[in-house]
Amino acid sequence: NNKDIRHPSVHGCLEYLNISNGVEIHHDGDLPARSGIGSSSSFTVGLLNALYALKQQMVSPRKLALEAIDVEQNRLKESVGIQDQIMAAYGGFRIIEMGTNANWDAKNMLLPTEYLSSLENHVLLGFSGISRIAEQHAKNKIDNIKRGKTNKVLQTIYALTQEALIAFQDQAGFDEIGRLLDQSWQCKRRLAEGVSSDWMDDLYQTAIRNGAYGGKLMGAGGGGFFFFLAPPEKHEKIRNSLSQIKVWVPFKIDNTGSQVIFYNGN
Repeated sequence: NNKDIRHPSVHGCLEYLNISNGVEIHHDGDLPARSGIGSSSSFTVGLLNALYALKQQMVSPRKLALEAIDVEQNRLKESVGIQDQIMAAYGGFRIIEMGTNANWDAKNMLLPTEYLSSLENHVLLGFSGISRIAEQHAKNKIDNIKRGKTNKVLQTIYALTQEALIAFQDQAGFDEIGRLLDQSWQCKRRLAEGVSSDWMDDLYQTAIRNGAYGGKLMGAGGGGFFFFLAPPEKHEKIRNSLSQIKVWVPFKIDNTGSQVIFYNGN
């Protein structure tokens, strides 16, 4: 019975699509779970896509994103946002505009291939070694937002995103974009207690001292992956200075989003 399945997303997706006949699911992941880079929502989007294929249906990226959000927020009652599901469904380098009443739109960010390639070359993505449950960190932020405790910080973050959007459109230097990223991270740290900690702050400042333009802790906070923008010639120095980070992951932008890569109608 689906109710016996412990994995929240598997349980939720099978119930959502009313699949009760026998089905075998295999999951392979290249990256650690609970690490702030959207692996949980990517799993939900991918599983829904596969289950729709099982039902001989092809669905749009928007439908995939909407239904993954519905499963996670309403069926599983998780304190999650919407950006991870949207990006997993669409892929690419995009602007997500979020409005009231769960309205959103995913727009293409049109930039030269050479500029995007240079962006990829400036990125350092490293795993802190700490996996965490994002639920509590996200819930703390939501509670603070509902109480109006973080209004000024959120307004500052929004203003920084508008500035960053213009910087990307102008194909600004990555030192400028890194500066904005740094300011945004300093704001994010204040959204709730536990988003960052002394050891994370020390790690971050070490990266800055060794040449990083800016960065952030990915996801809700508390651990997971660090993301830095730094000139490629400084990467080795930064990696050597951060002995706490054992895993560095190559960074490339995927332009396809969730795909059914093999389908056998028989």
